[in-house]
Amino acid sequence: MALATRTEERQPSLTRSFWGSTVGKKTVMAVSGLIMLMYLVAHMLGNLKIFFGSGEFNAYAHWLRTMGEPLLHYEWALWIVRVVLLAAVVLHGVAAYQLSRRDIRARPSKYVHKRRRASYATRTMRWGGIILALFIVWHLLDLTTLTVNENAQPGRPYENVVATFSTWYGNVIYLVAMLAVGLHIRHGFWSAAQTLGVGNARRDRILKTVANGLALVLTAGFVSVPVAVMTGVVS
Repeated sequence: MALATRTEERQPSLTRSFWGSTVGKKTVMAVSGLIMLMYLVAHMLGNLKIFFGSGEFNAYAHWLRTMGEPLLHYEWALWIVRVVLLAAVVLHGVAAYQLSRRDIRARPSKYVHKRRRASYATRTMRWGGIILALFIVWHLLDLTTLTVNENAQPGRPYENVVATFSTWYGNVIYLVAMLAVGLHIRHGFWSAAQTLGVGNARRDRILKTVANGLALVLTAGFVSVPVAVMTGVVS
């Protein structure tokens, strides 16, 4: 009994030790980032159903609420996805913020020469994260709660998407956010591979190619929807 008690007391300290370490925070960022990446791929594929008409897109939106039935009740699976995604977003953001603060504290007060950052994507990762966090709030208010979508029609997701991208501000917000997504994925995928030990000198070129490809495909896929509405392909 005493041994079991001591083991239980040690477990929280191991968790705190892992989270408190730089390696632990980077691992949490990598895993949570990959979870969000998988969601983005699925979300993009779902968005592309809008090109098959309102019936197809609205049926897909309805399926999201009924998936898992009859094992799960209505919307249970969707809420599980939302909770997992929210946890990933929060852990990713907190770890990124704490690593950033740790990096700033570790720097000497002044540099003789300013360090040149590796790429534009690296230089904008922090601002990109802030942009995406703000966009998530807007996106939920726009197409989930329909709070900021003036022409929203409850239960008609196809029409609500068209209504959003029929406004100049809806397009600007979405396009800027999707460009930030692309830059974030381009740098983040390669960084996550390094953190999880997948990368090495021989694989770096392949990983960078995959990161660039994913960023390009996802950005193009998401951007194609507002562009289609603006050009009248989807109406």
